[in-house]
Amino acid sequence: MNEMTLEEEILERLKTVIDPETNTDVVRMRLVENLWADALGKVRYTFRPSSFVCPIAVMLAMNIKKAVAEVPGVKSQEIAIEGYLMADDLEKLINEEI
Repeated sequence: MNEMTLEEEILERLKTVIDPETNTDVVRMRLVENLWADALGKVRYTFRPSSFVCPIAVMLAMNIKKAVAEVPGVKSQEIAIEGYLMADDLEKLINEEI
């Protein structure tokens, strides 16, 4: 039996994060891109909301961050936000939030 990599475990966990407007998970919607994790548990990825003015972007970003944090082995996260009107503000908020 093959062990999953940390990236694979994160992707599996992210499949449980559902966009309530589409009832589809964030992996299938491709809202999380450029996922990278190192052996020390540092994780980086990009969150791209489904629209430039997505009304639930903050909620989705928080849910994604929480889901990633729950994966064993994840020690820290660095999240980039792209394709969103208030990307800079959300990126600052989500990276400061514990």
